[in-house]
Amino acid sequence: MTTHPLTELTTVTQSSKAVVQRYMDTLMAGDLDALREFFTPETTWTLAGDLPVSGTWTGPDEILGEFVPAMVSRLVPETVEFEFHGLIGEGERVLAEWSTRALARSGGRYDQHCLAVFTVRDGRIADVREHFDTLHAQQIVFA
Repeated sequence: MTTHPLTELTTVTQSSKAVVQRYMDTLMAGDLDALREFFTPETTWTLAGDLPVSGTWTGPDEILGEFVPAMVSRLVPETVEFEFHGLIGEGERVLAEWSTRALARSGGRYDQHCLAVFTVRDGRIADVREHFDTLHAQQIVFA
């Protein structure tokens, strides 16, 4: 029995969205240690733009041990809020949309709208390309 290509695409899409939904739920809960399990050793996370943290980070050690702390260390931890807006998916690619709000250590109010394209393979995140207003981040977070 052969599987119809549309049925296969729908199954992959649902599976990919479920992984990213669990990732976002974990992020929203603030369980940064648990996020490590979503990545492979080769996962890449690319932040567009020309911020000090822009570029490509590889593996959970770089992503969660260098990239995330470099950003979060510039925010007042108890003021950080995430608001998840939803997912759009097709096949192994899933677009996640969320907002991040916090008080920056520099005193400004960080209010950021984020989009990221996740690629999911074999039940884990293989690649992320994140996009947000880097000018706002430069002026508020990296001032």
